Amino acid sequence: MRKIEKIIIHCSATPEGRDVGVETIRQWHKANGWSDIGYHYVILLNGDVKVGRPVNKIGAHCVGQNAKSIGICYVGGLAADCKTPKDTRTAKQKKSLNQLIARLKVIYPNVTIHGHNEFANKACPSFNVKEEFKQ
Repeated sequence: MRKIEKIIIHCSATPEGRDVGVETIRQWHKANGWSDIGYHYVILLNGDVKVGRPVNKIGAHCVGQNAKSIGICYVGGLAADCKTPKDTRTAKQKKSLNQLIARLKVIYPNVTIHGHNEFANKACPSFNVKEEFKQ
């Protein structure tokens, strides 16, 4: 089993309300030359949590952090103009994200929670993870 130290939260960088599934994101990532979807979990607009890359495999979601992290992506993150970062999470996505993190913390009790923007010059995940998930 991989040693997991961090959970890193991402957004799909798609406009508010655009429904995107795991297979679409997988296709985007494979088009970049990756072997699979980079995220371990994807949270759809309706709150469904879908498995992306298996957790026992190193992800491809955050340069320099992949070996010891789990990547979670929620669908959304941009305003309707497709440019402006925005916390577009639905109530169901927020609930599912909280539940998923709680389940993962049972398995990995010392894990810390981070936003992608803590490791890269990006707005992703378009909300303040440190504030929302105070440790």
